[in-house]
Amino acid sequence: MSCLIQPLHSLLEPLDYAFMQRALLSCALIGFTNGFLGTFIILRRQALLADALSHSLLPGLAVAAMIVGLSPGGLLLGGLVAALLVALGGQLMARNSRLKDETAVASLYIIAFALGIVLIRFARVKVDLTHFLFGNILGVANGDLWIAYGAASLTLSLLVLFQRPLLLVLFDAAVARASGIKVGWIETGLLALTVLGLVASLQAVGVLLSLGLLILPAATAYLLTDSFTRMLWSGAFLGMTSAVGGLLLSFFANIPSGPCIVLLMAVFLGAAYLFSPRYGVLSRMIKGRHFHKESLERWEGHQGHDHQVPGSDSKH
Repeated sequence: MSCLIQPLHSLLEPLDYAFMQRALLSCALIGFTNGFLGTFIILRRQALLADALSHSLLPGLAVAAMIVGLSPGGLLLGGLVAALLVALGGQLMARNSRLKDETAVASLYIIAFALGIVLIRFARVKVDLTHFLFGNILGVANGDLWIAYGAASLTLSLLVLFQRPLLLVLFDAAVARASGIKVGWIETGLLALTVLGLVASLQAVGVLLSLGLLILPAATAYLLTDSFTRMLWSGAFLGMTSAVGGLLLSFFANIPSGPCIVLLMAVFLGAAYLFSPRYGVLSRMIKGRHFHKESLERWEGHQGHDHQVPGSDSKH
């Protein structure tokens, strides 16, 4: 009996620590919410925009640290404002110049990222740049948990409530406009929720890895199913499982939690890429071999048989 109790106690050891309890709860909330939201971003083909927004958080975080210190609420507001300014500024620049949307946003985000690195030097409190870039899930405070609760509640509620107009905008914006849907408002709202998801992930995985929580679970689900509903909820559960599993793995392996979470998601994505029943590379190769083998057998089975055209005379 003791041989079973000891491994079980070792597995439950992380729950003995208050900081791990907060971290696990934060991972579950953020992973589920971002995996759910990521489905809309993948289908809208805005992964690169989300990447730009994740980098754009840094100057807002730096300004917030200069004014109010490391207050979770201040960091949230600073990151939101900075990312939205870059996103809306990119759209404004594209409309008033020859630049395309992606070029304008990419130009602004790299400028914002460089500016953020400089501004962090002037923060009121001493801030390690790696804290913002790679996060520290084990340092989650009660304020960070409240932000995760708020982000999850707001994001999930709005996405479920406006699911139909969102789908119309995602798949055919022209039809959505003809149906009376305010496409611009829907796109701006999705943009704001994306920024909120990135900011909520900040403490867990930082600016550079926050995109992983948003994109990788949804991308994995996209390889596994053609159903929008299944993709939506599969992405959410994959995000939650990867975040919690990566944190536990990092605890036992004594490696950084943020990269561990993202790498576990990468394992799931790689498995889906190779073994997805319909879209997996190896699965398609196996099916292709079977198809050609069956065709060859049918062809060889007809060899040696004399097929006559009905009504024709054969003379031997």
